[in-house]
Amino acid sequence: MNKITTLLVGLLVLSGSVSAQKTLRLSQFHKKGKLVVINRTISIETDEQSDYIKVSETKGEGIVWLPVENLSTGTFTLELRGKDEIQKSFVGLAFSGQNDSTYEAVYCRPFNFLATDSVRRIHSIQYIAHPEFTWKKLRDERNAEFENAIQFPPEPNNWFSMTIHVTDTEVIALINGNASPAMKVSRLRTAKSGKIGIFLGAGSGGDFRKLVYTGK
Repeated sequence: MNKITTLLVGLLVLSGSVSAQKTLRLSQFHKKGKLVVINRTISIETDEQSDYIKVSETKGEGIVWLPVENLSTGTFTLELRGKDEIQKSFVGLAFSGQNDSTYEAVYCRPFNFLATDSVRRIHSIQYIAHPEFTWKKLRDERNAEFENAIQFPPEPNNWFSMTIHVTDTEVIALINGNASPAMKVSRLRTAKSGKIGIFLGAGSGGDFRKLVYTGK
């Protein structure tokens, strides 16, 4: 059992929901027409490992809602890839989605992963709760509380995994199975059941392979 799998199983045991673990291979669900794409387009690509979905770049933020039953809490591990191009790569997971503009999300800025500028480095991973708590509002009013550096950052052009453990009150994010959380924050919205989706920041595209999840 590799480090990522061990960590994920450990979190699932804590939530008491190992039997509920499910895997979504996103290219297969796209072929079946089960992904709901908001302000983006999707194509299926193939590399040496498997098929994956490539999400286009365009103005504004984008969401790809996944065929997951409504959840309020759970553990989610997403395989994803951005790129090392400043202000052009914002990739992550939306949860507690009530509609296309009301949701929480955790996302990464891969172009900041290895930045030599220490200020950029602490902007590597971000929590938001739209529409009230955008990244700009949180940075202006509660600086450094809802974003962080990544202790062992991935190479910004490579695939990596992001595990998000969502409780009623907290969000804990881990990158590539590192036992030390990349971010641990209090939720800014009362926990509600909602949709799960891929999040893309303004102007960003990205690549996504699969989601492993369990819900409570």
